[in-house]
This record gives sequence, C-alpha cells and structure tokens, in this order.
Amino acid sequence: MRHELLKGYVQALQLPKQALRLVWPAVVALILAAVPMPARSAETANWIGTWAASPQPVWDADFFAPTNIPRSMRDQTVRQIAHVSIGGSRVRIVLSNEYGTRPLTIGAAHIALAGGGSSIVAGSDRPLTFGGRTSFTIPPGAPAVSEPVDLSVPALGNVAVSLYLPEITPLTTFHWEGVQTAYIAAGDQVGEPQIERAETTKARVFLSEIQVDAPLDTRAIVTFGDSITDGATSTPDANHRWPDFLAERLQQSGNAHIAVLNEGISGARVLRDRMGQNALARFDRDVIDQAHADTVVLMMGINDIGWPGTILVPKGEEAPSPDDIIFGYQQLIARAHAHGMRIIGATLTPFEDTFHGNPLYGYYDEVKEKKRQAVNEWIRKSGAFDGVIDFDAVTRDPVNPKHILPAYDSGDHLHPQDTGYKAMADSIDLSLLKPSR
Repeated sequence: MRHELLKGYVQALQLPKQALRLVWPAVVALILAAVPMPARSAETANWIGTWAASPQPVWDADFFAPTNIPRSMRDQTVRQIAHVSIGGSRVRIVLSNEYGTRPLTIGAAHIALAGGGSSIVAGSDRPLTFGGRTSFTIPPGAPAVSEPVDLSVPALGNVAVSLYLPEITPLTTFHWEGVQTAYIAAGDQVGEPQIERAETTKARVFLSEIQVDAPLDTRAIVTFGDSITDGATSTPDANHRWPDFLAERLQQSGNAHIAVLNEGISGARVLRDRMGQNALARFDRDVIDQAHADTVVLMMGINDIGWPGTILVPKGEEAPSPDDIIFGYQQLIARAHAHGMRIIGATLTPFEDTFHGNPLYGYYDEVKEKKRQAVNEWIRKSGAFDGVIDFDAVTRDPVNPKHILPAYDSGDHLHPQDTGYKAMADSIDLSLLKPSR
C-alpha cells in the first residue's frame, strides 16, 4: 500500500501543473488516510474536573466545631464516594497534602464504580499509579496527580476512591462538609469488594479532584461558595446539593459537555479565614486553575455578615461593612475577567432567626439584615457581574422576606433542605452559563 501511494505521488508530480492542481487534494487525502494516527496519550488528553472538594486545614482546638475525623490514621484504608457531573472512559484523581507539615505516604490507591454503601461494582476496580508507583509520598503542601486508567464512568455516576495509609498519618488536609459517607477500616482493603467493619465519617480526606478525559468542546462551571453551596443539611449520600441538581439539569437539557465543580466550603468567608482560607486567598487554586473552566458562580458573604459577635470568631474581630464585602467581590471579578472567565453573582439568601435556641444564636440581627440587603442590592444593580442569579428571591418567604420559606427551611433558618436546594438549581437561567465566546 505504501509503495502504491509513493508511486501515485511520483506520477502526480509528473502531471502538467494545471492537471496537478485538480488531482492534488485527492492525492493528499489518500496519503493522510493511509497513515495510522497515533493513539491518544496522557499528554494529548483533554483532562477536565468532573468532581471537586476544596481542601481545608484542620482547625485549632480553640474552634468549637468538631472535625468529625480521626486525628490520624495508621495501617488503615479510607474509601470515599464521589458523585461526578460528566462522564468519560478514562479517569484520574488528584490528592492534596496542601496543609500537611510532613510527607504524606500513600501505600496504595484504587478507583472503582461505587455500589451501595462501601461496596464497589464487580469488575470495575482499578489500581492507580503515581509516576509509575503504586506506593508514593507527597511532600508537604503539594498535590499528586495519578496516571489515567481506563474506566467507563457515567455522567452523574458514583465512583469510589480507596486510599491505604500504612504509616502514622495526621489528617491535616480534609474537606469538612462531605455530606457523603466515607468508610475507614483496618489494613489494606483498597481492592476489597466491600469495606468490612468500618467506621464512618461524612468528611473527606486528601481527595480533592476527579478528572476525566473529555471531548475538546467540554467546559467547566465552578460553583464557589460557603455551606449553602457545599450542601449543608441536604440528605447525606443523596447528592442533593444545589450544584448536584444543576449538573443534573445540564445533562437533561442536552449540555452533557458541561462539568460542574463544587468548590464550596462550609463556613467560608470572602475576607477572613477560619474554616478554610478566605475567598481571595483560594480563588486561584479552586477557580482560576481549573482546566477548561470559563464560568464561576459566586455565592458567598453571609458568614462575613453573620459570624461577628458569635462564638465563631475570636473576641474583638471587627465586623466587615457591606462596602468591605463588595470590595472582595470586585477583586474576584477583576481576577476572573483577567483570566477570561465569566463570573455570575448569586444573592445571599434570607437568614432571620438563624440558629435560634442554640449557642450560635446571634448570627442574625437587624443590623446584619441591613448589610445583607445592601450587598444584595449591589449584586443585582451594580452591573459588575456578568450575570445575576437571585437565590434570595427564590428562597424567601413572601409573607416575611427576611425569613427563608418554611417549605425550604432545614430547620436552622439558614440552610435549605433538599427541596430548597432543588428550587435554587431549577431557578437558574441556563443561558447565563453560556460562554461569552
């Protein structure tokens, strides 16, 4: 075949110029068709996040909230379940030792399709390697990206990532509000069909992202927020966070090429740290650096307003003004636009009587409500954002607009329950999420 092509090529060159111009496109097409194309390699793959959990440092003992994880693990396996947004036939994971002060040793790592509970789907288990190694060490402050494996992951499917920690391993990098059961058990059980005699936690440890090799037109939307984006008070293991419902809407509306990455952190604030870094500090890592992300939905600021004056903050911490919070928004807008990203502002939802009757009462008062109204007014009318999602209008009680609609209230008067989260996702005009180019 190759000889015949060369022969035809030489004969074509001997034709008169006018005839050569007529047949040359067909000659080139035949040659290209006969040349085998190289297989798609890791270097030519189009990796994009299909699931994410923003890393947080374990907080100091002076903070009231329990971490809900062991202080350390040794000779134990942790199996974590993740609900992806888009699918793919090849997958890899990202681990994070961002807040570690010592090297993190992973004895083994596997990925599989998740079954019920701690089980995995038979035949789907895949061992993972990192730099060709099944056992490896991640330096303090660093991430680690696995080599890809062939595994057909369906859109809106669940995968199980299992890590074996052979040495004494302080759990310094985690994600507090997993709203998903993880399983911890003795020994190396990364490849077991089911984790036996396991302890459970709703937090996540070390796992920060799952990526798939996707078509070239695939893009990502990042939802960047606090506990309401993180899915607090939604039903555990049900995947009823509002970004989950948004991912489902996109799949059902013919937008299977759009990933949704949830970079919410419960307790997140625009301007200050405590339950994770402030928004300005983590924006590059969680938003700008996400491959093929062209749109970010920002919903954050209620904790900046509500936390001051409660046991959540150190005594004497100054409460920010609406202008302070707006300044933070302006910084995030400028940075998103500098990287060619669209940024959509979401209004802050009602919070009258938040945490009424428990030690966090004081999160709401009338002065704080005026701040929320001022911030929402700016989000709606400033024109600084590339679009606005009015979650306040969706979730407020028409009889008492300062209060969340009772049908959506989880009971703490701040966080929605599943029905409220679905209403939020259903309210989004999907045309807002279209790229500008």
